[in-house]
Amino acid sequence: MNIVLYQPEIPQNTGNIARTCALTETNLHLIKPLGFSLDEKHLKRAGLDYWDLVNVKVYESFDEFIEKNPDIKLYILTTKADKFYHEIEYDPNAFLMFGKETAGIPEEIHQAYPDNRFRIPMRNHPKARSLNLSNAVNIVLFEALRQNDFIGLI
Repeated sequence: MNIVLYQPEIPQNTGNIARTCALTETNLHLIKPLGFSLDEKHLKRAGLDYWDLVNVKVYESFDEFIEKNPDIKLYILTTKADKFYHEIEYDPNAFLMFGKETAGIPEEIHQAYPDNRFRIPMRNHPKARSLNLSNAVNIVLFEALRQNDFIGLI
């Protein structure tokens, strides 16, 4: 499995996600610009001592990410989708993409992948915009892992 974070802004979220990736043997892909340095103490603290267990790849742009990962099965989490995350059949080598905390994923990416978008159900209220990024990653990643019989995990 692969987690893709598009321009993440909060180091603690990315650190928490890195820890999850370490414990599930999931690759972590970060698309710049990042809202923090990879040396940030909050990032390191949130990931604890798991950093050596995580395969992290950093890209300068979404275009570079696609160029270096051609022919991938990309699944995009967004509040703008009609399908729910549990209605998707996840490939064992899925790339699960999540947008930045304050703005999500840009419209041009939505337009390029209209059939690969999904969402997590939540209440409809003007103040309830989205779940915390690291929580959303965990919800979707574990559904994808469950569908693939938690291969390689005990």
